[in-house]
Amino acid sequence: MFHLLSISGLFNFRIADFIDIILFAILLYEVYNLVKGTAAIRIFVGIIAVYLAWKIVKAFQMQLLTEILGQFISVGVIALIVVFQPEIRQFLLMLGNTRLMQNRNRRFFFWKFKVQNPFVSCIDAVVMACQKMAETKTGALIIIARESQLGSFVETGQEVDARVSELMLETIFFKNSPLHDGAVVITGDSIRAARCILPVSKLSSIPSWYGLRHRAAIGLTEKSDAIAIVISEERGTISYSIGGKMMERVSPAELSEYLETTFTR
Repeated sequence: MFHLLSISGLFNFRIADFIDIILFAILLYEVYNLVKGTAAIRIFVGIIAVYLAWKIVKAFQMQLLTEILGQFISVGVIALIVVFQPEIRQFLLMLGNTRLMQNRNRRFFFWKFKVQNPFVSCIDAVVMACQKMAETKTGALIIIARESQLGSFVETGQEVDARVSELMLETIFFKNSPLHDGAVVITGDSIRAARCILPVSKLSSIPSWYGLRHRAAIGLTEKSDAIAIVISEERGTISYSIGGKMMERVSPAELSEYLETTFTR
């Protein structure tokens, strides 16, 4: 057997070992891309940390910690399936998705090619719709997907699959429309679904006057990298949430500038 490196006859580094490391790195990278932008990324990092800790205590022959962490690792596969069920399902759906090439970033292993997000062409339509709905005090909640495709939330609503337009958004959120309750989810230049149900944030620091739309916007952006735009029907104001934080009472021009900066950089 051919050895690339041998230290005192105790450590043998083979070509197969090198290939093993490369394949593991690729797998780790792809899993990271799968959960990036979601709350699952923290769980993923935590699992990696526990595994590394187990290897370290095992190397130092610390029997008690090795036994405890070993038991945790032994049930890790089942725990991963339970914890990452939405992400695993999204990944399997994505493999058979004919619209996969619409993703913002295309990559070949570690090489990533930047492609302009189709949503750029829809910014003016979204901003104009928000401005008109604010003027008429029409409540609305618009979710714009980024890296995370929000499949689990899309499934809670009514599939639309229509091109983003000012008129379409105003029609959906018209007070007598059967789709006006809940959120609209936009991916690229398409309205994927309406009347979607979102998780409501339970942060105690949220102002008491925030309604369900504002709390749902914060709740979703806590769990994903999406942008949530809220139109208040009580005050006729435009706000947007990103990363669990709410930017209140922004003007149409400020909203347009933020979206342009976010999706064209």
